[in-house]
Amino acid sequence: MIIVVANSKGGVGKSTLAVHLAAWLHEQGHRVTLADCDTQHSSSDWLREAMPEVKAVRLANPDQILDELPQIDREADYVVADGPGSNTETSRALLLRAQLALVPCKASMLEVRALRQATAVLRQAHEIRRGVPRAVIVLSMVGKTYRLTQDMKDAAQKLHLPLAKTALTLKQIYADAPGQGRVVWQLGARGREATREVQSLFKELLPDARKGRPSVKPAPQEKPTKTTAA
Repeated sequence: MIIVVANSKGGVGKSTLAVHLAAWLHEQGHRVTLADCDTQHSSSDWLREAMPEVKAVRLANPDQILDELPQIDREADYVVADGPGSNTETSRALLLRAQLALVPCKASMLEVRALRQATAVLRQAHEIRRGVPRAVIVLSMVGKTYRLTQDMKDAAQKLHLPLAKTALTLKQIYADAPGQGRVVWQLGARGREATREVQSLFKELLPDARKGRPSVKPAPQEKPTKTTAA
């Protein structure tokens, strides 16, 4: 399964989500590859320090993504692709290959409303692939006392995207982890609360991952376009 962490808006926690998901899936016994598709290469650098046994590759452009991602997928149980914060063509290529898209978003009305623009490429992929990839909004960097308002629920519903029940709260340890080359559960007692949080999220998103099989059904075969004989 190819899982893309995508949002054309930067600073929403894409790399944090991608690195922790790749590390968690590896610890469940799966063959995992992280595909770093951001020009800054922050997620692959981070993962190679935190878990050097997990394979990480860098895909530099949309053509490389479209050509190489299927083969990478055949050699792994899960591919976690960290998308860029701005490059629309790269995001489009990723979403044309993904089975699941995770869309991190900060929990404010301004951010949720901005998703309409940020998810424009996702809507295009849905039109081309008839609803594939399945997509879920993941609220990130939220305050401990945040409350999901009805306005936010309505904004997400208008985009036809579900919200994950588990959110990632604003914690200093998420900011500290990449600088220390670790994921939160490698940081001892001070990472305990964040560890429970990310693991709860991943169990919600991929409930069968512990059983050694993808929890999202394979994408339906896209119907070929009918052509008229000359």
